[in-house]
Amino acid sequence: MADRMQTGPVLILGEEAQRTSGRDAREMNVTAGRAVAEAVRTTLGPRGMDKMLVDSMGDVVVTNDGVTILTEMDIEHPAATMVVEAAETQEDETGDGTTTAVILAGDLLRRAEELLEQGVHPTTVARGYRQASREASRVLESAAHPVEESGLLVEIAQTAMTGKGAEAAKQALSEIVVQAVRAVRDDESDDIDLSNVTVETVVGGAISGSELVEGVVVDKQRVNDDMPWHVEDATIALVDTPIEVQETEADTAVSVTDPDQLQEFLDREEAQLREMVDRIVDSGANVVVCQKGIDDLAQHFLAQEGILAVRRAKQSDVNHLARATDGRVVSSLDDIDPDDLGHAGLVAERDVAGDTRIFVEGCDNPRSVTLLLRGGTEHVVEEVERAVHDSLGVVRVALLDGRVLPGGGAPETALALALREYADGVGGREQLAVEAFADAMEAIPRTLAENAGVSPVDGITELRSRHDAGEESAGMNAETGDVVDMLDAGVVEPLRVKTQAIQSATDVAELLLRIDDVISAGDLGGSEDEAGAPEMGGMGGMGGMGGMM
Repeated sequence: MADRMQTGPVLILGEEAQRTSGRDAREMNVTAGRAVAEAVRTTLGPRGMDKMLVDSMGDVVVTNDGVTILTEMDIEHPAATMVVEAAETQEDETGDGTTTAVILAGDLLRRAEELLEQGVHPTTVARGYRQASREASRVLESAAHPVEESGLLVEIAQTAMTGKGAEAAKQALSEIVVQAVRAVRDDESDDIDLSNVTVETVVGGAISGSELVEGVVVDKQRVNDDMPWHVEDATIALVDTPIEVQETEADTAVSVTDPDQLQEFLDREEAQLREMVDRIVDSGANVVVCQKGIDDLAQHFLAQEGILAVRRAKQSDVNHLARATDGRVVSSLDDIDPDDLGHAGLVAERDVAGDTRIFVEGCDNPRSVTLLLRGGTEHVVEEVERAVHDSLGVVRVALLDGRVLPGGGAPETALALALREYADGVGGREQLAVEAFADAMEAIPRTLAENAGVSPVDGITELRSRHDAGEESAGMNAETGDVVDMLDAGVVEPLRVKTQAIQSATDVAELLLRIDDVISAGDLGGSEDEAGAPEMGGMGGMGGMGGMM
């Protein structure tokens, strides 16, 4: 018995293993989550600032798009990456609101930390947050306004662009974004697949020179200069087989004993190519887009027939052309017939900022369209592309859901007031968590005020007063610092952007609060070379963030 009492501690982890438990683990995770929120806080709103991200190769990204900043940053801390995943989910689901989701997550963690210091158990805080999140969704659902497609869609797109690089031309860009989303809407399934909106960027020209092509822009040129450079009332053959003499599968050798045999061999190859071109001509096509190669002699024959041809087009371009022109991709020229052909008002080769491209436009009912975005420099046009991507996403969800909310911190202020009232009916310590959740909602209007350079205290006070008086659409005008009606000001966002942001923020906060032990693990599914312990000492794993910011 005495020998047992003298036995030393049993070690189950390796000597180099790291472990952080209890309060230290929670504090570490909360600090990491809040650090991510602080990294993007100053980008929120019309007066938000940009971040310059520089990688080890010297490549530069200048943006204030929340998810771009977070994904480009060198973040290693495991808790911080969970917050980044929440932003990515927000981006995938709605296209916008990533910065809002991250700021809310950071403030929920900050207020949870205060409750933990008061002795409230983490699971109690998590339960309270979950209750508050459900009530918040209910409140937002009841407060949402129906979409009037004639006007609100353009305003929704403008709101998503505000504060980004495209803001200078947001009116024109918003209008073509709405046209693009409406064009690709599937009337049968009532779904909108944004992959059918191709975004092409051109360095050169003004942002206002961006345009919507009701069709497809193919980054190719005519295969032969003798072909027409433009074809009106085009009938288009989409081909995914080479217009060439097929080689045999086995290695073969042809023995030629006199010149007549060689000439006969060449004549038969020419006849085969002539037959392929004749099939295209007989179908009625005057434009050919081929995914594979086109023989030089076949190019000559096509040019003689006045047919414009493109070779080695990308499969994605051919698929978009099929949707835009109502054509069908054929795998064998033997089967091609007039019913397979697509139709467009014009197919033309144009020079765009020094690059030659084929424009297929004027389609009767284009189910695939192209946004051609322009900008003075590469960094400018990249930021315009990100802004347009966000706008496409919010217009899509607004059309699908048909409900919107005012922006400018109005819904968050209304939620804070509603949740404080709701907390009075919540029993137990969860009431404290619901109240903390309500306080966290005001992080959005507070941040908008701070970024606009006005007093957040005065702004929040006036917002509360106006909402108490029943002005549910009152929000912060970040340009002037005044509290105005957001619906009248044209600042509106889809309902799903707000509900998803709250859901994502609540999920990540609850997940981090429930962790009380961080342990170095072995291979969690990767290869042996990839296995290794994450950096868990304090904020060591966030070193990349400090350097980048």
